[in-house]
Amino acid sequence: MKLKNKLLIIIWTFLVFIVPINSYAYSEYIIPGGENVGIEVNSDGVLVVGFYKVNDEFIAKDKGFMVGDKIIKVNDKDITTIDDMVALINDSKTNDIVYTIKRGNKEKNITLPKTSDKSGVYKTGMYVKDSIIGIGTLTFIDPATKKFGALGHEILEKTTTSKFEIKDGKIFKSEVTGVERSENGSAGEKNANYNKEEIYGNISENTSSGIFGNYTYDLPNTDKLKVATRDEVKTGEATIRTVVSNNEVKEYKINILKIDDKSTIKNILFEITDEELLQKTGGVIQGMSGSPIIQNNKIVGAVTHVIVNDTKRGYGIFITTMLNEAEN
Repeated sequence: MKLKNKLLIIIWTFLVFIVPINSYAYSEYIIPGGENVGIEVNSDGVLVVGFYKVNDEFIAKDKGFMVGDKIIKVNDKDITTIDDMVALINDSKTNDIVYTIKRGNKEKNITLPKTSDKSGVYKTGMYVKDSIIGIGTLTFIDPATKKFGALGHEILEKTTTSKFEIKDGKIFKSEVTGVERSENGSAGEKNANYNKEEIYGNISENTSSGIFGNYTYDLPNTDKLKVATRDEVKTGEATIRTVVSNNEVKEYKINILKIDDKSTIKNILFEITDEELLQKTGGVIQGMSGSPIIQNNKIVGAVTHVIVNDTKRGYGIFITTMLNEAEN
């Protein structure tokens, strides 16, 4: 019995020593982003974002549709796009169209008769959306898994201000053509051209920590940076990598003012101190979300928000939060 106990102790000790020190699923060194990217995400249904009158009546609103409803079926047939929906309406042999909507976690059927306007075109009385397109900044690529993260926050549908539930999406080439400067009380933004044919990666997740997916393009020729743990992020000097002209990624000086471990995504309060960037942008601007934050030659986080009343200042998320989400 004593010999067996000694053997168990030896085995347990051996197991303790062979457990790897780094148990993270992501790589210790990752490729920092900073590139401006076009972003397109597709809904897993057709989202109702507003209403209009048909023959002087709000035909859809009066039947019980609400902004934020997601249409998932027409006459009991699944749909994912507006084209699917229109085709089923046009092909329907019956005058009454049954729409299956998802409202929160519940499904509901609403019947809406086919109604045409004065020109004879069928109208639903609903403004609908099945995709969102915009720009943002690539945050990182994990060279081992080729998983990427961008934005550092979720994509919201503008009308409903709710998270856009996605089926899939992509990031693609985009070039900054100009900047509308930020002023206190009004956030500026990047203007950009798209090239949707030059796809960099496929989006699979839209989360509160950013958008994530698989990078399918050639890896950038950029030196990898070590991932900073949360306790390594300090107040003081740092930089952000971003694009404000064409596709040139540059580093700009910032000062980290405060670290907040308790916040979900507003972990790093910072202020832009780089005079060149302030002259060009007036501070943090829309489209800068996802710009990597670098300190002591480590990637520590990503820009997420502008403080509208003081546009020199903004918030960032810990890079480890994004990396953990990318691996989920």
